[in-house]
Amino acid sequence: MPHRRDFLAGSLAAASLASLSTRSLFAAESETESRWPICVFTKPLNSMSFDEMAAALAKAGFDGVEATVRRGGNVEPADAAEKLPEMQRSMQKHGLEITLITTDIGEMGDPHRATVLETAADLGISRFRMRYGKYNRKQPIKHQLDHWKQQFGELANYCGNIGVQALYQNHAGENYLGASLWDLDRVLSDISPNHMGVVYDIRHAQVEGGMSWPVTWRMIQPRVRMLYVKDFQWVDGRVTNVPLGDGLVSQKFFDAVKASDLNCPISLHEEYLDHRDPALVPQHLEAMTTDLKTLQKRLGVNA
Repeated sequence: MPHRRDFLAGSLAAASLASLSTRSLFAAESETESRWPICVFTKPLNSMSFDEMAAALAKAGFDGVEATVRRGGNVEPADAAEKLPEMQRSMQKHGLEITLITTDIGEMGDPHRATVLETAADLGISRFRMRYGKYNRKQPIKHQLDHWKQQFGELANYCGNIGVQALYQNHAGENYLGASLWDLDRVLSDISPNHMGVVYDIRHAQVEGGMSWPVTWRMIQPRVRMLYVKDFQWVDGRVTNVPLGDGLVSQKFFDAVKASDLNCPISLHEEYLDHRDPALVPQHLEAMTTDLKTLQKRLGVNA
């Protein structure tokens, strides 16, 4: 039996696309609002109740959260219809929004696609991060890019119909689609960024791009609909996550963002403490608060 949202798709499509180009995706409506609302990735806070999490993050000064709606996350995908509204109520109670949900959805065949994405759409949550694509070393690269192009195109059409936007994150590593960004730009070439865009991760871009990351930044910027911020160092030939401002992520990036016409949310990722240990939640909250202040300073915005 078709989901009830399928019957609304035609009438909602135009309104959805209009909203995707205004506040629901590009943040500020007026000069008094921030160009870059700042949310925080909630992966380290899974052991907290929704209300405890919302109260703590509102006190820290965040505008919203990037919630994990995936296996082992804040909300299990199968429970999204019940639990995601509960999480949203807690966030709204404390003046926060669910800016983005992080999912494992990367294709139409995902068994939880309708439950997760249509629940999000009903709640007015307009963005979700997609599952990564990973290369198969035994197959030609072009063949795999063509496959993703078709697969992503089908998902993007669906997203446009229900009024949500898929976002693909660039992630460092030899197996990841999008690590170099050139391949991701090719896959997305025929897809509207308002249906499927890029969440640009400067940490991963700089790990992969070294000194040349500004080139791929300029290339992919028209598709960017959100930013991820975190920092890193090279230690004994390995990438190590560090507090924002203590690593190699350059002020040049933040200056480029300020010089651009981007009006989009930023998600702060604190990944240098062990997210699996509930005992570290107080330290995570302290680290997130410190990183937020550093981010605001680097963007030149008031706390």
